Amino acid sequence: MNLLPYIDIARPSHWIKNIFILPGILLVGYFDPSALNFSILGNLMLAFAAACLIASSNYVINEILDAEKDKHHPEKKHRPIPSGQVNIRLAYLEWLVLAVLGLLLAFWVQPLLGFSALMLWVMGLIYNVEPLRMKDVAYGDVICESINNPIRMAMGWYATGFLAMPPLSVLMAYWMFGAFLMAMKRFAEYRMINDPERASRYRKSFGQYTEEKLLESIFFYGAFFGMLSGIFMARYQVELVLATPVVAYTMAYYMHLGFKPNSPVQFPEILWKQKKLMALSLLSFGLCSVLLFWDLPAFTDLFHPWISPQ
Repeated sequence: MNLLPYIDIARPSHWIKNIFILPGILLVGYFDPSALNFSILGNLMLAFAAACLIASSNYVINEILDAEKDKHHPEKKHRPIPSGQVNIRLAYLEWLVLAVLGLLLAFWVQPLLGFSALMLWVMGLIYNVEPLRMKDVAYGDVICESINNPIRMAMGWYATGFLAMPPLSVLMAYWMFGAFLMAMKRFAEYRMINDPERASRYRKSFGQYTEEKLLESIFFYGAFFGMLSGIFMARYQVELVLATPVVAYTMAYYMHLGFKPNSPVQFPEILWKQKKLMALSLLSFGLCSVLLFWDLPAFTDLFHPWISPQ
């Protein structure tokens, strides 16, 4: 038996997305610097492994249930299941085994990490499986898929052993940032297919979308992300405002890529090949990381009300 198609449907190339657990770890360092030390390195690695296994379980069920529709996509029709390279019963077994291994690993590290991993897996079911199958619902597909961002953040947060809940403002902001990325991906896919009828056969939600509607949603998610991020900055670390021009430019450049023919935005797993985008992303993350821990009293004083003497 050829194992390569079974490895392929688990999409190990997509594991890079689990880097989104890093901000959760970083935030713990802000709220409790003593929580970050070399003794938790093993748990952090196990948390990353658990996130990868759960994500792969979700990818497998996605591949199984989307196989018929993928036949209408110019690229995805060549995937292992639509092209007949995979035994469906073995694929279902793979889905369950990956989920069990990921959950056991997460619960072994920390119960709250385990519950976060369980939520990540359950969201995969809500996204892919009838009768809910949010993947087929316009806007619901983006909202449901992007909630994996704050879940991954929570996994990073709880992997450190920190038991408090992450601030709601940053969780919501991370959710909306993920929605911005996902909506831009949908926009790029819709433009690439360039045929509304064929697009709706490939993805049911595309039957309810237009380019205009997708663009409107992209601006909504981006603006909502900015507002929620502002709440976190005002409450905890105003210095992060200094990073916003770079973050905004990075998001704008990501949109620029989304308008390109056969846009790389359709394939997040290969976006690392976009050198400018990666440089901007690293610069944004680096600036945010530094400013999160760097207090600038003279700068923060500028945001206090100026009261004239009586």
